[in-house]
Amino acid sequence: MARRHHYRRRSKGPAHEIDVTTFLNLMVVLVPFLLITAVFSRLTIVELNLPSSAGGASSAEESFRPEVIVREDLIEITNGSVTIATVPKVDDEYDFETLQDLMISLKKEYPQQDSASVLMERQIPYDYLIQVMDIVRSVEIEVGGPEEYQLFALFTEISVGDAP
Repeated sequence: MARRHHYRRRSKGPAHEIDVTTFLNLMVVLVPFLLITAVFSRLTIVELNLPSSAGGASSAEESFRPEVIVREDLIEITNGSVTIATVPKVDDEYDFETLQDLMISLKKEYPQQDSASVLMERQIPYDYLIQVMDIVRSVEIEVGGPEEYQLFALFTEISVGDAP
């Protein structure tokens, strides 16, 4: 006769417990690190609008809206259909200093006006759009010493579009 071995069955209890201490240690290190680095990262947003064709302004100052049109060979400043000034290229580069001076004089003439349009021809590189927008939006003027500058707002509400 064959002998049967009787093995004692172990009672089925809960399966192995998950050890989360390693994960918690990781979180203890990771969370403060992410919180500290989040303080130093900042995001600057420039709110842009599309140019509108709706007029409706009654006075001359309200109807004045400068348009800076960047073309292949020059920068043109208009008020819709009337050309105010043109800034030709100098040595195959746009003359941003002259553009800056013209924008400052326009802001002095129309201090209440905050909106302007920057219009570009399609083949103009994107970098020029950013440079022109920066000039139209604000200007750094030297105050006091040779290395002391202050930022002044010009036309802060900028609309961007394609040149006609």
